[in-house]
Amino acid sequence: MTNAGLSRARLGRMHDIMAGYVERGTVPGLVTLVSRHSEVHVDVVGTQAFGEGAPMRRDTIFRISSMTKPIIAVAAMILVEECKLRLDEPVDTLLPELAERRVLKWLDGPLDDTIPAERSITLRDLLTFRMGFGQMVAAPDAYPILKAANDQQIGMGPPNPLHMPEPDEWIYRLGQLPLMHQPGQQWMYNTASDVLGILIARASGQSLEAFLRERLFEPLGMKDTGFSVPASALDRLATSYWTDFSSGNFTVYDEPIGGQWSQPPVFPSGAGGLVSTIDDYLAFGQMMLSQGKYNGERILSRPSIETMTTDQITPEQKAATNPAANFLDSRGWGFGLSIINVRDDISSVPGRYGWDGGLGTSWYSDPKEDMVTILMSQCSFASPNPPNVTFWTAAYQAIDD
Repeated sequence: MTNAGLSRARLGRMHDIMAGYVERGTVPGLVTLVSRHSEVHVDVVGTQAFGEGAPMRRDTIFRISSMTKPIIAVAAMILVEECKLRLDEPVDTLLPELAERRVLKWLDGPLDDTIPAERSITLRDLLTFRMGFGQMVAAPDAYPILKAANDQQIGMGPPNPLHMPEPDEWIYRLGQLPLMHQPGQQWMYNTASDVLGILIARASGQSLEAFLRERLFEPLGMKDTGFSVPASALDRLATSYWTDFSSGNFTVYDEPIGGQWSQPPVFPSGAGGLVSTIDDYLAFGQMMLSQGKYNGERILSRPSIETMTTDQITPEQKAATNPAANFLDSRGWGFGLSIINVRDDISSVPGRYGWDGGLGTSWYSDPKEDMVTILMSQCSFASPNPPNVTFWTAAYQAIDD
């Protein structure tokens, strides 16, 4: 047993399980991390691409997609603590494009069949995904509002940083569409984090990336985290693959050279635009686990971390939410991240929090076990139940005390 209460033999079992996914071609490679009581175990398996890919490395860079969301939420809370933003004030002052909202009478109704919003959108609505607009598990043209959002390149699908309008144009286009639901009525995924990124930039008077770098990435030593990868590091960017749900076949989603993350984006997406490494994200996850401190520097206050990691969604809001979000049956949603509420398997420790990235990454911090666990891979999730590999069971079975 290690000093952190992890079984060396069972960590070896975890390696064998992860290596099996590579051998069977489920993923070309992956990097896993288990940190308990600050003792860090990293495992590197496979290659950065199928075929003749370079060996996977501990410092391989991955598109972390929706693991961007918790980072953006922390950035917003920094501004809350500075009283530049307030949780329950309307965002209209800084985002006038979203003032005087109209709301669809029926989700599948025509875009001009609307009623006035009962109230303004607040920062809390953005952090909790209750702004009244978001992604749906449906065909792009299943509803008039979905078709309009896709036609306007609002970002209703996977990350496309070079094929979206610049932020001011993006928020203008969003403001021309009605909301799908009343603000605060129910949880809807994704769009709120993109709005949040624009709000942070306007509130701080900096670009989103400059604010993140100054207030988070540099203090945490996250040197490889950003919205694009410099030419000098492209050899460390893993090829990303799209997974067909029905067949399980892979197609290349994004390549390192000439890909969408090889140059600064037109739209720095707060919902899914960042790239990172496993050690960079460990610094973020450990800061969260340490109640806002990292290497003696306070990034965020303990009360802010406690607020972020408390379930903010009421039973009534969960009941109203799209059935595609059925994970809310056993989980809660705080500010930009999910919280485990029900102990229904060995890794589902109540109070454990984090989130997944749809292109194959996952992070959770667990206060009860004093653990940070991270998976980095590069194949999009093949089912609504991420990740593709049974990493969480393998990580938690290694606990030996």
